[in-house]
Amino acid sequence: MNLNSLNIKLILGITYLMILSVGLYFLFSIVDIKDLTSYEFIRENKDIILHYKNNNFLSLTLVFFFICIIWVLCLGFAMPLLLFSGFVFGKWWGVAIVLTSTTLGATLLYMLAGYFFGETIKEKLNKKFSKLKKLFIKNDIFYFSCFRFIGGGGAPYAVQNILPLLFNMKVKNYFIATFVGCLPSMFVTVALGEGIEKIIDQNAELGIFTIVLAPEIYIPLIAFFTILIIAFIVRKFYFK
Repeated sequence: MNLNSLNIKLILGITYLMILSVGLYFLFSIVDIKDLTSYEFIRENKDIILHYKNNNFLSLTLVFFFICIIWVLCLGFAMPLLLFSGFVFGKWWGVAIVLTSTTLGATLLYMLAGYFFGETIKEKLNKKFSKLKKLFIKNDIFYFSCFRFIGGGGAPYAVQNILPLLFNMKVKNYFIATFVGCLPSMFVTVALGEGIEKIIDQNAELGIFTIVLAPEIYIPLIAFFTILIIAFIVRKFYFK
């Protein structure tokens, strides 16, 4: 590596860390993670949240879109984003926002990780995922879409995002495969978030009987477990 290349990487790395730090500072200065996971807090503030959304739809969409990208770049898992998106925006607009933003965030992470840590990542993951590497090279879009669909075969979301570095997947193919592969499970989870909002709107407790009796909840759950079963079958035969 020559000196100019090293300087460029240092400048880009420092810039990335500065932007990330500023974004995280503003995020955590206005949001308490404990509140976001508290059912009572969400129920008590539901009307405020939805009223703000109705009056500031575009700005809230842009802010949430940016937060999703930062969240993925920080190696966060997607579940809280999906439930919140469905709760606030509904399943159709919600999945459009969160799927596009997380796919973009994952793609940016893939590019940054490849630029700064490509060789290190290959050394760490190559042995563990060598069989997948041989498989993905045959048709990277198809197999990586399937890999996303089955939840990465149990691999953490952050690992899934950088795994294609092992077979030098093109950025365009990575974006397409991530978008298509994540769509089914994300749609179901976002729909579950919308169902929770409707249950809260009825001022009901989120208990086992509420889940069993409310189609807004049990239909997404049935769909979710159906996807898990299909994913298990696909994983058993194609991703041993």
